[in-house]
Amino acid sequence: MNATTFGLDIAKHVMQLHWVESATGEIKRRKLSRAKLSDFFAQRQPACIVMEACGGAHHWARTLSALGHQVELLPARQVHAFVRGNKDDAADARAIWLAAQQSDIRRVPAKSVEQQAIQGAHRLRSHWVSVRTATINAMRGLLYEFGVALPQGKQAGLKAIALHRADIDARIPALMTHLLDAQLHMLREIEERVEAIEAELAVVQRESRTARQLRAVPGIGLLGATALAATLGDGRGWRNGREFACSLGLTPRHEGTGGKVRIGAISKRGDPYLRTLLVSGARAVMSQANPMPWIAQMLARRPANVVAVALAHKLARTAWALVAHGRSYDTQWHSVPPQRQAAQAMAAP
Repeated sequence: MNATTFGLDIAKHVMQLHWVESATGEIKRRKLSRAKLSDFFAQRQPACIVMEACGGAHHWARTLSALGHQVELLPARQVHAFVRGNKDDAADARAIWLAAQQSDIRRVPAKSVEQQAIQGAHRLRSHWVSVRTATINAMRGLLYEFGVALPQGKQAGLKAIALHRADIDARIPALMTHLLDAQLHMLREIEERVEAIEAELAVVQRESRTARQLRAVPGIGLLGATALAATLGDGRGWRNGREFACSLGLTPRHEGTGGKVRIGAISKRGDPYLRTLLVSGARAVMSQANPMPWIAQMLARRPANVVAVALAHKLARTAWALVAHGRSYDTQWHSVPPQRQAAQAMAAP
């Protein structure tokens, strides 16, 4: 493959390139329109094209890979450190090219169309859930102005409206009554949209072998199984389960100077949606009547939030192991370090 590496800063309409010709060492920059980007690389020898993992990057990764190029996606947060001087498209492309020379920056695995479609379903569901919450809160605040105080919680608030609707109508003007009916109708429509998306995800789970494997893990439900399957792919984007858990921000951050290292709270890097699903699943496992012994032991000596994050970390590592090694979940399975496996193999007759 040609040693030429291209730093590509993508945008909606204008793309900026930065590269160094391998034969002459000449630094080159070029600005291309969106329509001309594919034609430009179709005429080039196979090369390495590096982009930030931002909006549209996975589409261009698939497009340019189909042309025979090697495409790498870098975390945008890691690239930002290489921007020098004023920030513009040319400086961003140069920063991407410089960051590409650093082998210790983990590359983001490019996603397939199917993976992005599943993630899109999750994003839309999350959007409608947030709209539902905002609608209920707006309705709660408006009714409070007329002396109607609803109890906390979605179900409790809607149940209180249904039970005391006659009393509420007597305390609010006619205009507010019509607005309340409209809000309740909107909530029913939003609920139908959320249920429709969940039905689509249920179909995805039935058709996806990976999602079915993950669904068998205690603490990973429908949403967690499909979201993890879409994120992990084949699991080769991470070297091990710990690296995957780190990418989700489920490991402690640390600060050190003068040889002293202080461990703090979790880093909260990566996808907050997936991290929330794992922590929620961990809390569901912890709330069982008879949790696993090691969970009960941790709860006896550590706060519940710490235990929930530790269990979410374990769920992330378990999910990666199942996907990367193609295994099914086994409650009796115990991991064996490679050194011990080698020793057992040598001791076997």
